[in-house]
Amino acid sequence: MIYLDYAATSFKKPEAVYTAADHALRALSGNPGRSGHGLSLAAGEAVAETRLALSRLFHAESMETIAFTNNTTMGLNMAIRGIVKPGDHVITSSLEHNSVARPLEHLKDAGVEVTKINADIENGIDPEAVEAAVRDNTSLVVCTHISNVTGTVNDIAAIGEVCRRRGVPFLVDAAQSAGVRDIDVQKMKIDLLAFPGHKCLYGPQGTGGLYVSPEIDLEPFITGGTGTKSELLHQPEDRPERYESGTLNVPGIAGLGKAVEFILQTGVEQIRAREHELTERLLNGLREFDNVNILSAQGHNRGAVVSITIGGVEPQDASIYMDQIFGIAVRSGLHCAPYAHETIGTLDKGGTVRISPGYFTTDEEIDACIEAVGIISRGEI
Repeated sequence: MIYLDYAATSFKKPEAVYTAADHALRALSGNPGRSGHGLSLAAGEAVAETRLALSRLFHAESMETIAFTNNTTMGLNMAIRGIVKPGDHVITSSLEHNSVARPLEHLKDAGVEVTKINADIENGIDPEAVEAAVRDNTSLVVCTHISNVTGTVNDIAAIGEVCRRRGVPFLVDAAQSAGVRDIDVQKMKIDLLAFPGHKCLYGPQGTGGLYVSPEIDLEPFITGGTGTKSELLHQPEDRPERYESGTLNVPGIAGLGKAVEFILQTGVEQIRAREHELTERLLNGLREFDNVNILSAQGHNRGAVVSITIGGVEPQDASIYMDQIFGIAVRSGLHCAPYAHETIGTLDKGGTVRISPGYFTTDEEIDACIEAVGIISRGEI
């Protein structure tokens, strides 16, 4: 199978990821932070090593600023619900995933006001529009770094500067950027960063995290056992335990640690350059077909996400043809991002076919995808 659905989850991963997860299951099955015996301590060490690697990757102040989650969605919910209260105002964009859109919609029902800024497909959100939208009761600005539908890249540093100047916390959805874009939470003035372990970080599914700035007082989203200060009935203040109730996914986190080590050793810029090269090859091939409509950012600064429609072919049918006839895995539909599809005019048209390569994709796989799309677009199946 040719796998071109890395925007959903990575398939090929560094070999060390598989080895680390397997080793953790066999040799690190103690509960980290809960007991004093060797298995528990070894599990805790593996968790700490991954936490440290992630803090290095994101240039965080300390490893204690990184809290582990099951995925980006959980991190975004923790951040949004831990800050926003009834009567507050939130600023977001027209490119957001449902991991942002749905929590905000629920909060609107509770009396929260939401301003949705229209984003340009090539250039993203205008930071000046963000500043103009800030009110006295604005408690949060939240936006994606890279759209999972159009590959649009937002100027996070510029938006962060606006937020810091206006005293508004800034939450970034790094689902499509963590591991493939250099993210410096301090220089970019990011207060909260939600990220997945299983996408561009090339770790296992069921892993992710939330960076919480030391300056942010975030209310815990989930409370319970932390292994520390068990005599307290209120959640302890110590970080990261404040945001990590319950047993952690040690095998997944151990695998994620090796994935982050691979990224740090390889270099984010090298990974980004390779994905850009693959995406450019894909776009150049698709532009040759008159019956293929490209609905993604096509400038130099873009993510490795290409959404298309094929004239006369429903996106769902095109995806099935790609899978069952050509053995190529892509994704069709709305990609859990109705805001983005509303922006590009495909919300009521079945969405798009999304093609998303990763660092381990080959040139030959991209060429095979181009050939398959060409055959479908010409009605030769």
